[in-house]
Order: sequence, then C-alpha cells, then structure tokens
Amino acid sequence: MKNLELVQIRKAISNNKRSEYIFGIISLLSMLVAIITLLALFLDLLHDGLPRLSWEFFTSFPSRRPQQAGILSAWVGTILVMLVTASAAVPIGVASGIYLEEYARKNWISDLIEINVTNLAGVPSIIYGLLALGVFVYGLKLGESVITAGLTLALLVLPIVIVATREAIRAIPNSIREAAYATGASKWQVIWDHVLPYSTGTILTGVIVALARAIGETAPLITIGALTFIAFLPDPPITGDFPFISFAWLSAPFTVLPIQMFSWVSRPQASFQVNAAAAGIVLIVITLSMNAVAIYFRYRLRSKIKW
Repeated sequence: MKNLELVQIRKAISNNKRSEYIFGIISLLSMLVAIITLLALFLDLLHDGLPRLSWEFFTSFPSRRPQQAGILSAWVGTILVMLVTASAAVPIGVASGIYLEEYARKNWISDLIEINVTNLAGVPSIIYGLLALGVFVYGLKLGESVITAGLTLALLVLPIVIVATREAIRAIPNSIREAAYATGASKWQVIWDHVLPYSTGTILTGVIVALARAIGETAPLITIGALTFIAFLPDPPITGDFPFISFAWLSAPFTVLPIQMFSWVSRPQASFQVNAAAAGIVLIVITLSMNAVAIYFRYRLRSKIKW
C-alpha cells in the first residue's frame, strides 16, 4: 500500500515538473516572438530613417519641402511638455500613493478610491483629452498651450504613478517599520527615513514607465488643439535678465514628436515617410534613455541600502 502511494506521489511530481517545463518553453517562445517582432520593426525603422538623421534635421523647423524639414520645434516642445507633466504628476502621484498606503483608513471609502484609481489607469487616452478640453481649455481658459498639454498628460499618467508608488511601499517588510517604531520614530520619520529610501528605486521605475507612455501619446494632444506645423520656438525658461526665469513658455503653442510624425505619415510623399521614420528613431532613443536613467538610479539607490 505504501509503495503504491509512493508511486502515485512520484507520478504526480513528474507530471507537475513536465507541466512546468512545457509552460516555461511556451513562455520563452512567446517572449522571443515579441522581442523578435519589436527588433524587426526597429531595424526597419533604422533602415528607413537613419540616413535622414543629421544636425540640420535636429536644428530645422518643419517645412513643405521634405529635404529641408526638421524636428526642432517638435523635440523642444516634447521636452517642455514632459517637464510640465513630470512636475505635476510625480509629486501628486507619489504623495497620493503614500497617503493611501500609509495614512488612509482601510474602509469602503479607501477601497472605492483604490478601485477607481486602478480603473483610471486603463481609461483610453482620448477621454483625458476630452476632459482637458472642457476643464483646461474652456474652463480655466489656458488655451492650446504647453501647460495644457502637460497637465493633460499628467492626468493620464497620474493613476500609474499612484499604483506604482503603492506597490513599492507595500513591498517593504513590516519589520523595517516595527524596528523604526521601536527606536521611538514618528510615523512620518518611519516613512521618510526608512520606507521611502527602500522603495525609491521601484517608485522611480514606475515614474519612468508612466512618462514613457506619456511621451508617445497623440490623441489627447490633438484633442486639445496641438499644432502640426510650428516654425518658431517658445520663449526660453531661463533668460539673461532678472529674475532670470520666465514662465511665458507655458502659454505658448506647441507641437511634439508624435504629432509631427503623424503629420508626416499622413502625407503621400515618400520623403515625408522617411522623415517620420527618423523622428521615430529619435523618440525611441529618448524613451530608451529615460529607462536607462531609471535603471541606473535604481541600481545606485539599491547599492547604497543595506537590508
């Protein structure tokens, strides 16, 4: 009888190992298909757009002549819009995540807020564009400006930042909090001196992922009236006269790289398609650079922390 039970147990273990092996092979193949597809698309983009990349391409305004067209106003607008987005979304998102995870009482209200925040992360981006059109453009009279675009994308990525912050804080062991409380630390001292240093790397990764999504959005910016052809730059944020800081650029019209690519792709000339491919390479490089910076800081922060 015991021998029969041992045989059945060994057979069950063997079947489980076989299932895990098959599942691992399927997962690996799926990942390889995704990576190979992405690599093929990127190589095709490089083949089409790499010859077009030059200093003139980065320092020229859009033009009706494809050989003279550039992305100066587009990449400058992208940087300014992302600056507003990060300035609005990151502090509010991180603070909201800390409050919901550490201070909010666990009741039906907090559960309702959590469900809504999670659902907002999956709302189509065009909905945020319509919301921004009614609130920022017509309600607050901000117009089709850089600040409107930045706040719109901040609304778009805010749920992602909140969720990433909560998950990062939730992953910190309670033993760290208990040890800090045992030394007489207050709740805020526990959060600021212990919880946040351990979770900063993960929070930073979530923030970069959120900003990487925002940098490629087109639909909400078109909804609020982003221009597809701009032959001028906004006023610089830093000036030579006192007080050396200007906020006039916040109310300037704007365009961004995805919209410039959309404008070029919609034209029938093949040369504009090449320009769009070159702009796509620049956009991918910016996104990869943001992720590389996040990985670097996450590694540096984790290497300084002793568990």
